[in-house]
Amino acid sequence: MAHSSSPEITVYIGLKPTMTYVFQVITQLNSGAGPVLVKARGNAIARAVDVVEVVRRRFLEGQVDVGPIMIGTERLTNHGGRDANVSSISIPVIRTTPVPTVPAPVPGPAPAAKGGAA
Repeated sequence: MAHSSSPEITVYIGLKPTMTYVFQVITQLNSGAGPVLVKARGNAIARAVDVVEVVRRRFLEGQVDVGPIMIGTERLTNHGGRDANVSSISIPVIRTTPVPTVPAPVPGPAPAAKGGAA
């Protein structure tokens, strides 16, 4: 896999509302960051997919691509001390269009002074 010159930013999906993560991903993409990696485990996988879909279909339509999705299984120890297999997903979101910039104001004539000189 080829690596870009900019580092990957990772957004870990948890229990917060979907839109919280959507805005985190959009903020990172708009800051000019490289690929944003959306990662989740277990029950949060569905929310991770929702986050990526909202970003690419509602907010940045036609401006982002989804890279190769990686799935796997992680072995974790639960609260009872028992080992458990937990599914995981990693979804790279890549900006395909340049980040829009705000144009600099064009200097014009100086505004006329108000009021009269005494």
